[in-house]
Order: sequence, then structure tokens, then C-alpha cells
Amino acid sequence: MGLRTALAEWIGAPSARPAQPAGALAARPDERKSSGLGGAFLLAAEAARWSERSYGGLARAGFLRNPIVYRCVRLLSESVAAIPPVLMEGERELTEHRLLDLLRRPHPGVDGAALTETLCGHLLLSGNAFLEAVGPEAEPRELHVLRPDRVRIVEGRDGWPEGYEYRVGASLRRLPADGADGRPGPLLHLKLFHPLSDLDGLSPLSAAQTALDLHNEAARWNKALLDNSARPSGALVYQPRDGGNLSPDQFDRLKAELDGGYTGAAGAGRPMLLEGGLDWKAMALTPKEMDFIEAKNQAAREIALAFGVPPMLLGLPGDNTYANYAEANRAFFRLAVLPLKARLTGAIGDWLGGLTGEPRLRLGYDADGIEALSAEREALWARVGAATFLSEDEKRSAVGYGRRPARDLPERDDGGHAA
Repeated sequence: MGLRTALAEWIGAPSARPAQPAGALAARPDERKSSGLGGAFLLAAEAARWSERSYGGLARAGFLRNPIVYRCVRLLSESVAAIPPVLMEGERELTEHRLLDLLRRPHPGVDGAALTETLCGHLLLSGNAFLEAVGPEAEPRELHVLRPDRVRIVEGRDGWPEGYEYRVGASLRRLPADGADGRPGPLLHLKLFHPLSDLDGLSPLSAAQTALDLHNEAARWNKALLDNSARPSGALVYQPRDGGNLSPDQFDRLKAELDGGYTGAAGAGRPMLLEGGLDWKAMALTPKEMDFIEAKNQAAREIALAFGVPPMLLGLPGDNTYANYAEANRAFFRLAVLPLKARLTGAIGDWLGGLTGEPRLRLGYDADGIEALSAEREALWARVGAATFLSEDEKRSAVGYGRRPARDLPERDDGGHAA
């Protein structure tokens, strides 16, 4: 119910009562009930409006319209995609394999980094990500990322997925959850933990929806304030001099002049020439009174917290959680990027190994190639190198390397000593 309708109903309530017979009015005594409210009219605040919880709603309100969400998702996905995968067979690293070629070029026109970035983006915004393998059985030729809002999970009688439906417009494809001979199906479902669902994952953006709506509404309120000369809402109250009020024509003319000449950004700073009897009454809080900037920064911190991104990396002022930018960057890689990378490589490696019939294959990553962790790596090498109670092979194993190859060992004389 709008304000005007409520006022009209309140003011016209006595006339809306059903008419009674004249005899009944004469027979009943004049009764009046006292009320503590008197002639007061109560205004109730509107209920809070929240953005949609669907994938499309969160993607539009978050990634497409919110700079904090956009930067968090891009920062995480690009950092994960920049770490190259490593294919292992037991303890041996493979430098040439058909799965490495498939990961470097998933399908024509897309490289491995772009596929990983898209996969991470869907996982962070939806809590679910779907990767489809296309090709003959036991020999996938291409990898494609499917949009989560186009995939429907078909639940079986036992509560587990028995298949997936992928719909684009009027086209519908059904994909089995499991393949033949105990192999995995052609679709890999990656999901984040959801405490109330066995089939779907929970997006970090869903947990930060309150902060997201607060940040977006703060930006819209600030824009509306700038459009209205950066002044809060108010009213011009007419105080009659001779006991008379403005006529309807005078009221309409004054309102039109104010709307046309003094509202909007074009009227900012323009002096107002008013006749006597008009008094300005502010009816809203100023940005300073609302503590507008701090509330918006706090909402941005909560969004960054949900994604695991240190607020210092986003340029938010007043954040002293980390001593400097380097510490924040190391914490970001250790607590957010590497766990996400390990989850993706582990799931994709096991899935591709099962598809190709090579379960011994394991997909991982090389942490030594991450520049942000170089300081930690140097400190580890220094501590291990100074340990006199460790052999050379034990030192190599402690820093992530295998035993030294026999061809690299120094030659020994007949007495068993190095030459």
C-alpha cells in the first residue's frame, strides 16, 4: 500500500462507514472513545528487498554490477588458472601425455587457462561447476564447461544423481551419471559444501548476499543523492502570514518551478529565491550522519571475507589485518588459491584417469613455480640446507624433490670414497 493511498483511507475512514437508520442514531447515546494516538498517522518502514538467490540473480547483482564481487572472482580464477598442472604417474612426473595435450587445448579456440578460469568462475558464483568430456569412450577429445543454470540434476531413488539434463532453448540432452564398466560418466560435477543439500553446492556469494545487497543499495543511494544536488530529502513548509493557505494553482506553480529549476545535478549550487513564508525542513539523514562510507567499506570486507580474499588486495582503506601487501598476498595464495587449485586438479585428474582407464595418473601442480611464495620457499631451503643430521636424499625429499639420479652422483674409487 502506497503512502498516498494509506493517507486517503485514513482521512476518509469516517465517511466510509456504513450509514445507519435515523432512529438508531437517535436511540443510541452519543459515545466517543478516547485514544492515546489521537490524530497521529503511523508510517511503517518497508520490508527489506533482497536480490534473487538463483544463479542468474546472483550473477547479475554480483559479478555484473558489483566491483568487489567482480574483482574477487577474477582474482581467484586468474590466480588458479596461472598455475600450470603437473601430471604424475606414481612418483614420476610425465612431461608428455595425451591428457596434458587435452588440458593445454581443451577444444578449438580455448586454451587451458581460459577453461580453468571459466570453471572457477562458475564454481564461485554458483557453488556448482560442470565439465563435459566429448569424444569416443576411453579417449576424450575435447573438454567443455557447461553453464550451471542450464544443467538439472536428476535424482535417483537412492538420493544420489542418476543423470544430468542440459537444456539450451528447446534443445535437451541427457547425460548419464556413470559410464560403462565402472568408469565415470562424461560429465564431472564440482560443487562446494552445502549443509542442506546432497546434490547442489553453496556459493560463497549466497553467504554474502546481505553484504552484497547493502553494498549495491549504498551505491544506488549515493547515485540518487548526486542526481538530487547531493542534498538529502526535505520539504518546503509554507507558513501563512494572514491565516490563509496557498491556492491549488499557486501550489502547483511553485512545485513546478522547484522541480524544473532547482532539482537534479544541473541545479547543484544554484541559489534559490523564495518569497517569505517558506521554510526548509530536512526529512532525511545526511551521508555523514548515516556513516555512509564506513558502512559501504564494511559490506565490501564481508564480501571479500566470503571469497577468502584479503581486503588489502582490493584497495579497501582502513584494513590493518595484514602487516603489508606481501603478507596479504601470501595469505591469499596459501588460504584461498592453493586449496581451490588442489581441489580442481584432484577431481579432474581422477575423473580423466578413470575415463581413460589409467587410474594411476594423478594431476597436481608445482608450488615452487608460484612467485608469491618465493620467500617461504627460500626460508625452507635455508632451514633444510643447514640441517647436518639429514642426508642429501633426505634433504631433497624434504623440499619436494626425489632422490638424486645415479648419473649425477660423484664417481667413487675402489675404497668406496668419492674420487
